[in-house]
Amino acid sequence: MDSARRIKPKGTPVFRTDVTTKGFIMKETKHHVMDFSASSPITIEDVYPEIDSGRFAVKREVGDTMDVYATIFKDGHDLLSAVVMCRRADSQEWWEVPMVQVNEGEQRWGGTLYFWENTRYVYTIEAWVDEYGTWVDGLIKKLDAGQQVGVELEEGARMIRKTLQRVENDNDVRDPEAQRLDIDLFREVLDVYGKLEDQYEVAQLLLDDGLISAMARWPDKEKAYRYDRELEVWVDRERARFGAWYEMFPRNQSEEWGKHGTFKDCERRLPDIQAMGFDVLYLLPIHPIGRIHRKGKNNTLVAYDDDVGSPYAVGSYEGGHTAIHPELGTLDDFRSLVHKAQELDMEVALDFAIQCAPDHPWIKEHPEWFSFRPDGTIKYAENPPKKYQDIVNVDFYCEQSESLWFELRDTFLYWANEGVRIFRVDNPHTKSVPFWEWVIREVQSVYPDTLFLAEAFTKPPMMKMLAKVGFSQSYTYFTWRESRYELEKYFKELTTTEMKEYYRPNLFPTTPDIMPMYLHGAPRSAFIIRFILAATLSPSYGILNGYELCENDGIPGREEYNNSEKYEIRQRDWNAWGNIKDLIAQINWIRGENYALQLYENLRFYGSENENIMFYGKMTEDKSNMIFVALSLDAYHGQAGHIYFPTDEMNVAPGGRFWVEELMSGREFEVRGSEFWVNLYPAGNQVEIYRVHPIDWA
Repeated sequence: MDSARRIKPKGTPVFRTDVTTKGFIMKETKHHVMDFSASSPITIEDVYPEIDSGRFAVKREVGDTMDVYATIFKDGHDLLSAVVMCRRADSQEWWEVPMVQVNEGEQRWGGTLYFWENTRYVYTIEAWVDEYGTWVDGLIKKLDAGQQVGVELEEGARMIRKTLQRVENDNDVRDPEAQRLDIDLFREVLDVYGKLEDQYEVAQLLLDDGLISAMARWPDKEKAYRYDRELEVWVDRERARFGAWYEMFPRNQSEEWGKHGTFKDCERRLPDIQAMGFDVLYLLPIHPIGRIHRKGKNNTLVAYDDDVGSPYAVGSYEGGHTAIHPELGTLDDFRSLVHKAQELDMEVALDFAIQCAPDHPWIKEHPEWFSFRPDGTIKYAENPPKKYQDIVNVDFYCEQSESLWFELRDTFLYWANEGVRIFRVDNPHTKSVPFWEWVIREVQSVYPDTLFLAEAFTKPPMMKMLAKVGFSQSYTYFTWRESRYELEKYFKELTTTEMKEYYRPNLFPTTPDIMPMYLHGAPRSAFIIRFILAATLSPSYGILNGYELCENDGIPGREEYNNSEKYEIRQRDWNAWGNIKDLIAQINWIRGENYALQLYENLRFYGSENENIMFYGKMTEDKSNMIFVALSLDAYHGQAGHIYFPTDEMNVAPGGRFWVEELMSGREFEVRGSEFWVNLYPAGNQVEIYRVHPIDWA
């Protein structure tokens, strides 16, 4: 069939429409050509970091930097300039950081932002044609080819005149003195230009490095193009990245056998905990414990009069989530504990469990927040086959959900107002994800220094989502990673993939709910191995009280403590024989003295010929602090073999020398080349930690 042609009105682009080709009908486009000509000729794509197309914020800490990358290109041969633009989320005032090409072939650009406040920031990218730079590039090529450039020189002078006019009319600059100096420079150059006749001298004048830099400072941005998204960065305080947590049951801190502990008992223990190097005192729930369906010892369904129940069964006639268990003390006693901790450069973190005992006041006051069975009984919590008869869950999507959400937000704010700025949230993966995204922003808008730790041992997508929506830190699968292969694979994922931009791991070898099979009946050396791994693989880690005593009594075949203190009162001799308190203190001192160990994504794994020996390290970017760890993963037998220092990364010449301090023993020695022999054994040095100082730089 012959193609048809329609006559268009004069001045309108002609399109072929209703054309059939091989049986297919090509329909008339509705887009005008100007729709396309008005779009950007500059492409900005593949921006990094950008979490889920900008849906979620990247995480950083105060004093931290963030490298921003993008692929930026344009048709033709024009040179481009680009900047990363940044502002506080609560401000419309942008500042700019220049971007440079980091890979010319792939047209990859990069720039670095620096963050100095605990707040939310917004960033994006802007790019434009560098007219003067393009002109300079072309002029040099023509001069090298021996061509006449008289017209080109006049083009350059016109650009300078245009820039001078723009700078003189700019009344909104941050540095008026720099503006004045550039105006003087442009005027001087134009004055000299008008007096010179020699083409070579004119070219030298207009190619002056100082002039080129000044022109770059005043680009014509009328045709600049901005990335179509504004991305967010949440900048936490440093504790979000670096800290050592000591988790304790407040009621089990009494020195008197069988007596319920108090906040005063916790306060008495503070110097001992601080001496081990911990800076976060994490308290399990401190609220009244329900009596209806209270659990007995070892999680039995029948509780006797003297059974204290699980602190996770929050609430009774004595109060709910803003109340304190009367046997722990008063609100003033709690305030005293918070104050004493602060005096010792520690802070108190609270366990926040959004669940209620059946006699929690909310159930009578707000039954609409809960689910009930057809027979009228309240629906208790389950995780089949597990049953939790002593707790019930709120319904985040009930008809009165707004009032529930506000109540929970105000509960966080209540404790934040009492000086608590860290919350470990119990089982957040069983609660509403939209609620977490909302409430974390709500709390941080009032107290931006508040941190949230997600205690979620669940499927990876949910664990990642909780971190994305705002949790400052997250539990991990570390507890179950035991072999060198498992550990290296998992931590490479955490530190080298996109997860490093939003997921901060806090490593706990055990929790009140989880005693891994690895530690059942295990020797002291096994506890040391897991502790060293937790404290050196991540800048944030924690231990449960009693870990320092190497408590290894587990229920056979189950990842649980025998006679768990979740259901009874226990006392301990905190200086019992076989404890690892001195080792913990030494490692925490090493962490505090070496900034490389306070960072996260700098973790790298290196060669070891013995599969039972892990060798890994952390370095600061400028190589001023380089720490390497050689650790035997065998709790029962000695292990030996060669490890291989990454001398190329250390900036040590091939075969060159470096000086080593072994921080566990205090030994100092010289090493030549990358190969080094280690001999590790459970009864002595299970680990060697090396601080390296190059002698022969590459």
